[in-house]
Amino acid sequence: MMTNVNRLFISPEAIIPAGTITGPFCVIGEDVTLGENIVLGAGCVISSGVTIGAGTVLGHYVTIDHGAVIGEGCQIGNHVSVGTWAKVGANTKVGDHTTIYPQVDLGEEGFIGSNSSIGRAPKAAATSTVKAHADLPPLRMGKGYTAGCSVVLYSGTSYGDKVFIGDGALVRERCTIGQNVVIGSGAAVENDTRIGDFTKIQTGSYITAYMEIEDHVFIAPMVTTTNDNFMGRTEKRFKYIKGAHIGKGARVGGASILLPGVELAPETFVAAGALVTKDTEEKRVMIGFPARDIRQVPDEELLP
Repeated sequence: MMTNVNRLFISPEAIIPAGTITGPFCVIGEDVTLGENIVLGAGCVISSGVTIGAGTVLGHYVTIDHGAVIGEGCQIGNHVSVGTWAKVGANTKVGDHTTIYPQVDLGEEGFIGSNSSIGRAPKAAATSTVKAHADLPPLRMGKGYTAGCSVVLYSGTSYGDKVFIGDGALVRERCTIGQNVVIGSGAAVENDTRIGDFTKIQTGSYITAYMEIEDHVFIAPMVTTTNDNFMGRTEKRFKYIKGAHIGKGARVGGASILLPGVELAPETFVAAGALVTKDTEEKRVMIGFPARDIRQVPDEELLP
């Protein structure tokens, strides 16, 4: 049975330290455990079984669903929703109006901007080549990540440590993102794609589904990749859909286009505005529309 104290609704089974600062109209459910020196803004709803670490500050009208765990020293903005059994690592900052979906697992020392959607389940169109999967694992994020404002990250994808995701970026389901990866503002990474460590994908680039991008790749702004030679016509296309494979240390210039299934060999250099229609050879410079091989990449420009 709840008790009503100064417009608070607190279960007698909740563990609330004496130093807790609680705004009006908060609801705290059964078996909630709060650490020392926690601040709850007005209208917060903390469901049963939630644990919140010491020193965490919740803004106004934050909702934390059953079984979620919020680490120590977190700062959660106004109107944030944290789903059931989600985990938010210590010293994480979350901006206003962001949704963290059920079972999401966020590492420590993270930052999420306002109006973002973290770990949402995909829903495919009836005619899409990608079919929805009800059994996707939750989104998992390593330590020290940054996700900007209005970011949309789907469930079923895992991220390494120190990933940076710019404002307005989109990353779909069943992707594997390595450590120290940069995904720029407005970039889109489609489903079933792997991105290796220390790779940079710059503003506005489109990374299609079923791609393999190895370590230390650089993709300049507004690059377009493709995976369907049939462009949505005939059922035959499902058998052949495949994105590009970009080898270690390759560089792709601004506004370039990679056609379906092309293989960029390690250390390939694709000049800005090129159209790559066929596989490349290692350490070669490609230029033109369509791209042609013009010379060797100088030794001083290669990875150590």
